Amino acid sequence: MPRLDDTAVFLDFDGTITLTDTAEHLLDRLATGDWREPGLRYRAGAISGLECLRREWAMLPHDEELLLKTAREVPLDPGTEQLITDLRAAGAEITVVSDGFGFHAEDECRRLGLPVVTARVIDGELTFPHRNTQCSCSGCGTCKLTPLMRARHRGLTTVVIGDGTSDRRAAGVADRVFAKNGLADWCARQAIPHTRFNRLIEVRDALLSP
Repeated sequence: MPRLDDTAVFLDFDGTITLTDTAEHLLDRLATGDWREPGLRYRAGAISGLECLRREWAMLPHDEELLLKTAREVPLDPGTEQLITDLRAAGAEITVVSDGFGFHAEDECRRLGLPVVTARVIDGELTFPHRNTQCSCSGCGTCKLTPLMRARHRGLTTVVIGDGTSDRRAAGVADRVFAKNGLADWCARQAIPHTRFNRLIEVRDALLSP
């Protein structure tokens, strides 16, 4: 197994660690109103990711116990724990970066022993402690570019593993990109070198096979 002591891995949560998007699952199960509209506008570039999250959150009941119970219905990629175990054994730094509601990512990352950069729910309010208004991604609820650039400034090789719109800015500057779904399509259109994947075990094999 190769050593990755000089590598920082940034792993998206929704649609990457989880097989489907937690927010969409919650909205489909619990929301009032046309919950698809904010997401469609966000992906079309009409509103920011931050505005999308705020609009979606307003459609949900702010019953944290119900929300977490429903979020736990979303399955994880079966290769998640193997990827994390082997990356740790190889010496890599691993950080989960999630531009979602946060509480499901926090719940799973606590169990997995992983640091997570994401939004937080405090007394029923959705807050954004990792928003960076000075960054080019100031429209994101959680800036994924900031922790990546900090790792780069420490001299680390940066790896992004993701699937969607919120991963684009980080993917555009990372040393290595693993992409699926819409992120892979975007990288192809932008001529950004990337490795397309469907499941995390493929990422594990690409990074860690001798």
